[in-house]
Amino acid sequence: MRKHYRKKETFFQRLLNWTFTLLLAGGIWFYFLDANATNLKFAQVSDAHYSSIEQDTTYKVLSSSPQILDDVIMQINDTPCIDFVMFTGDLVNKPKKSQLLEFISRANCLKAPWYGLLGNHDVQDCVMSKSEFFDILCGHNPNFSHKGPYYSFVPKKGYKVICLDTIILDRVTTNGEISQEQLEWLDCELKKSKNDVVIICMHVPIIEPYVSEGHRLLNRYDVMDVLHKYKNPIIVCSGHYHGTKLIQEDNILYIDTPSLATYPCSYRIINITNNPRKVIIDVYTKQTRLKDVLNTAKIKVMGASFLAGSEEDKDNTFEIRK
Repeated sequence: MRKHYRKKETFFQRLLNWTFTLLLAGGIWFYFLDANATNLKFAQVSDAHYSSIEQDTTYKVLSSSPQILDDVIMQINDTPCIDFVMFTGDLVNKPKKSQLLEFISRANCLKAPWYGLLGNHDVQDCVMSKSEFFDILCGHNPNFSHKGPYYSFVPKKGYKVICLDTIILDRVTTNGEISQEQLEWLDCELKKSKNDVVIICMHVPIIEPYVSEGHRLLNRYDVMDVLHKYKNPIIVCSGHYHGTKLIQEDNILYIDTPSLATYPCSYRIINITNNPRKVIIDVYTKQTRLKDVLNTAKIKVMGASFLAGSEEDKDNTFEIRK
């Protein structure tokens, strides 16, 4: 009987086999990591400036603001898997209870839960206080129960949403500011959420999409000092400037969203994929489908393309490694 001898593996063959085995094992491991990814998808709508009592201004199509809002609500309702909708300030153009109630009535047509925070047009000393604004929201939005001007909630495991109050009422200004008490609260909220993806929503942005001394956050560097203490993914959503801008600085992504009532009459859809190794943020900009209104809004503003932003500022994908 013939003997069969097994050919001895060379060092190179053994190295090749080990390398292949490790790559295969690593691929299977990464597959299971990605399989554990969680997803959060939300809409950010800013500066709706809802008004049923005013005519157009030199740059805002106020007379069409109810129709634009209705159209955007229908678009969001037609978008699959929206977890929540965030209105980042200036829900109404005038701080009147009747206008806010009309806005809420329309917003309640959203299929997803919706939340709101203060813009400088929403409140005014001796007309509409911050507490009155939130009392009305709590009383008429069945999904809203936050009494204070800043608050947080957990939309899904692994995520934290923090809503800030940037509005100044003790003097006439369109600048913003965050109180020391609120900064300490923000620091505490971030400390409790070191392992989460954090979404911070505010009206006045931390980083300006363009320079405007009358609109900026006066203590923005104090806020940035707090944020820079933490290394988990942080997404900051704001409005106020009516501009379109996306800025990433290390683990922080700043999203400035344009106005519904000013060209480009747009909102954002933000999709976050969170897995153990990295977070992927897909940002999409959507316009009103009311073409006649859109054309009128474009004519009203100088530098329409500037407000609309570059293609990279409209739709983009960002990665934050953990």
